[in-house]
Amino acid sequence: MLNDYRLFFQSIEHYALLLLNSHGIIQFTNKAASAICGYSEAELLHRPFKQLYTEEDQRLKRDELELFTAQEANAFEAEYWRQKKDGSRYWTHTDISAVYNEQNQLEGYTVLIKDISEKKKNELELREKEERYRLMIEGVTEYGIFMLDTEGNIVTWNEGAKRITGYPSYEIIGKNFSVFYIAEDRQSHKPERELEIAIATGKYEEEGWRVRKDGKLFWSGVTITTLYNEDNQFVGFSKVTRDLTERKEEEEKLRQSEERFRELVQQVKDYGIFMLDEKGRIISWNEGAKRINGYEAEEIIGKYFSIFYTEEDKINGKPANELKIAQATGKYEEEGWRVRKNGMLFWTNVVITALFNRHGKLIGYSKVTRDLTERKESERALKESSDRYRLLADELKITNTELARTNKELEQFTSIVSHDLQEPLRTIKSFLVLIDKKLPQNSSPELRSYIQKATYAGNRMKELILNLLQYAQLSKDDISVEAVSVTTLLGEALQNIKDRMDATGATITIENDIAYVYGHKVQLVQLLQNLLANALKFSQPGRPPRIHIKITRRESDILFSITDNGIGIASENKNKIFEIFRRLHVENTYPGNGIGLSICKKIVDRHNGRIWPESKLGEGSTFHFTIKADKAIKENILISPENE
Repeated sequence: MLNDYRLFFQSIEHYALLLLNSHGIIQFTNKAASAICGYSEAELLHRPFKQLYTEEDQRLKRDELELFTAQEANAFEAEYWRQKKDGSRYWTHTDISAVYNEQNQLEGYTVLIKDISEKKKNELELREKEERYRLMIEGVTEYGIFMLDTEGNIVTWNEGAKRITGYPSYEIIGKNFSVFYIAEDRQSHKPERELEIAIATGKYEEEGWRVRKDGKLFWSGVTITTLYNEDNQFVGFSKVTRDLTERKEEEEKLRQSEERFRELVQQVKDYGIFMLDEKGRIISWNEGAKRINGYEAEEIIGKYFSIFYTEEDKINGKPANELKIAQATGKYEEEGWRVRKNGMLFWTNVVITALFNRHGKLIGYSKVTRDLTERKESERALKESSDRYRLLADELKITNTELARTNKELEQFTSIVSHDLQEPLRTIKSFLVLIDKKLPQNSSPELRSYIQKATYAGNRMKELILNLLQYAQLSKDDISVEAVSVTTLLGEALQNIKDRMDATGATITIENDIAYVYGHKVQLVQLLQNLLANALKFSQPGRPPRIHIKITRRESDILFSITDNGIGIASENKNKIFEIFRRLHVENTYPGNGIGLSICKKIVDRHNGRIWPESKLGEGSTFHFTIKADKAIKENILISPENE
């Protein structure tokens, strides 16, 4: 029977099996013991068990302690270093059990030793990798990366999470991640729903508002991922957070800019401005397109733009060919006949521009149309009357040439506010004056009426161009800033409107203790002049204007207040008055072009100030604006060196 046990023990390959007597002397070993411990069977038998320990462990009499522990507790188990005969060390898992006889007397010990060096090496390598990964995660500053337990409580924290949320690790670890959510989201149990979705699908992603430690909101990109251990047991979540506030603000600025541009385009009446998709179908429609073509937006959107072409042009494939040219060259431009909704023809200038995305893919076309029928009819009438005015033939030929060239330039929507418009406009007015002077006394009153209307339109356009140019100039990146005398500003502004003051019998009073402000002198004079001119223009009929100017210092800026006794502003219009081209009154009663207050707002914005009205309809208005009291106006405004 004993031999059978010995055969069984010898068959064990992965464990060193040792039998010790009660004094710790080895009485039996299996073959695996020699391979694992590095001693032959003869070198192990009848030798003390302690020779398998390291020199340090032998000095500490660890063998005696472990055998005593096994005796007291019937068993001992541990992992530690052991030493082979050649002095090399190996990591072992050791089980020691005490053996007693029937009289409960200690007979000896059984020892099982397994070499787990490879396993230990792998564990250490894994631990080192995990430590490197932990250090890498903790060092990331652009992303908040941390772990949650199964209930959503924070268990790790990195530098990026601290930077983004403001919490140091000792303040946040152990708290529930819902601390970052706004009150409304917590009340609706949004954090809990996000974890439920992550568990159900493996991941939850979104962008939304979160709360920093100081209570400020930030726009965050969030990814929550469920985590499972090697036994596929759910152990928690990883959460990656990125602060996208700056991107969100830029997107909002872009959206507002696009919205303002869309509103501007939508309100343009002299030009039909609309968009086509890449197939040529209409996808937007402005007020000018409606006026020129006669179609309401709901009637035309979705239809192919060939609806405006004559049957001959459609048969010849002209619409499709225009799109091909625009796509190939970037733009297609022409003048020609088009068809209104009521079937009538009109002469138009057309500019089709191909639109491409950032990857160079065609996404559609913009189409700008201007009704030039009246000009076309005028040209025809002028040509028909040329025989009656032979003496003016040469001059009319020159005039027609100049007018045609000038009109061609005016029809370019993209350059309507450029500096080049002013010169041809002066030319038109000059020739109109020459024509008027050279017409015989008995010439057609209708023709003279045409000339007067053209002259009035030229003056109107000049005023509009100058205002638009002035508005555009305010957008330049750099303007110089200097200390400007408030008395000088008021003096120049009042001098510029003196004629209107005298004509209206206006009374102006000033209350001011401020000597200087920092700003651009010309722009500030224009700002005051525009506001004072508005106060004069919008006075109540039969009532002399009374204007009070008050200038006071606030914490870090100067407050200008201009109060009048005019017609006032309805409450629903207070937010509209600074929009470019926005007019709230009939032009014949209160002439203007709707740019003056837009210029005022842009000047104040460029000086990093604020402008706003206070008014009641029929009771007058007060326009307030602020200007910085020192040089810190705006980063892109230059300080004049001589004023440093």
